[in-house]
Amino acid sequence: MKDFTLVSRAAARAAQLLVLVSLAFGAACTTPYDPLQDFEPVSPTTELEAPSVVAPQTASYPVEQVNRGKYMVRLLGCGICHTDGALIGEPNYALNLAGSSVGIAYSNPLVDKYPAVIYPPNITPDVETGIGRWSESELVLLLRSGEASHDRRLLAVMPWPTYAWINDSDALAIAAYLFSLPPVKHQVPDKVSAGRMASSPYVHFGVYRSRH
Repeated sequence: MKDFTLVSRAAARAAQLLVLVSLAFGAACTTPYDPLQDFEPVSPTTELEAPSVVAPQTASYPVEQVNRGKYMVRLLGCGICHTDGALIGEPNYALNLAGSSVGIAYSNPLVDKYPAVIYPPNITPDVETGIGRWSESELVLLLRSGEASHDRRLLAVMPWPTYAWINDSDALAIAAYLFSLPPVKHQVPDKVSAGRMASSPYVHFGVYRSRH
């Protein structure tokens, strides 16, 4: 009887160890969460021609100022963000500077499963979907501070700290050029807050370094 009890205890212990080993093996085989599983690498368009303005005879600004503004817009790469598809290397030239339906995440998608996303707006002078109701001063304020005067909010992904150094002449030339473009009606998706699932695609730009 004693030997049977010892064997039973040994068998129970072996079974317990087998369960523990199985659980440990199962945990080891569980696929870890990959924050990049829902992402794919893309290459944004880096060379994009700035669109032509309306006929000179109907323009409200001097040709030299508009041409300077066009040069500045191309130099600053405004079209890369504000042209539909350019962020993923597939620019739609019919919507050049008319806003992007591909957004930019401004919180970290490697931390937040559903990051905050902003969709670069339409900067053609369309009254309903673009900057047609804006003034020169409002546009210059946005350019230099990232602050939209009508809602006092910063545009999180706009590189305004660099644009803040643009002189008055160049800032006004940019405004002159943008207001001289043909208006293009194109409504971009609304901004998405962190924690909400975006209904339109987005990209993420970030710089990381090792902790070691």
